[in-house]
Amino acid sequence: MPTFDDIKSILSHYTVGIAGAGGLGSNVAQALVRSGVGRLIIADFDVVSESNLNRQFYFADQLGRYKVEALKENLLRIRPSAAIDIHNICLTEQNIPLIFPTVDVMVEAFDVAEMKRVLIELFASTFPAIPLVVGNGMAGWGNSNSMAVREMGNLYLCGDGVSEVSVNLPPIAPRVGICASQQANVVVSLLLSKYFGNENNP
Repeated sequence: MPTFDDIKSILSHYTVGIAGAGGLGSNVAQALVRSGVGRLIIADFDVVSESNLNRQFYFADQLGRYKVEALKENLLRIRPSAAIDIHNICLTEQNIPLIFPTVDVMVEAFDVAEMKRVLIELFASTFPAIPLVVGNGMAGWGNSNSMAVREMGNLYLCGDGVSEVSVNLPPIAPRVGICASQQANVVVSLLLSKYFGNENNP
């Protein structure tokens, strides 16, 4: 059986893209850095606000800072040798292929449903060989067993698939964290399956 040093050595050769640096993206990023993924490409245009601190990998002294800059700082505190490429930009159908052309796995972590659709359709048409890991349904609290991973070819859907964020069903750390961890686990499983087979794949 592989040791964690073996796993880190393997993962260090891979690049993962993360579209969005909010509740999903920031937590996926920290899980992947802790796991040993060598390079992350992260894009977001937003700044850290107080309302983010209930579920995102930021701290109170980072309020008002661009998320990608604050996140890179936090990730390098975990593993200074990690390669973290950041893009402080609003992602569009036109610039996504320019920012993420060399990733081994892509993670969708948007807040806006329309951008989820754009990314899914873009990768299906332009990068069909690259696995895309999507978060879908993580609002509210409780009902942890409804969170699952569904595989559709090279598309992986994480979450319960139904609970949309609303005023009465806000995103809170536990379920957002479950979904982000599912996404990170899918990424790690896909990358390691090339070496250890599919027995531990999602």
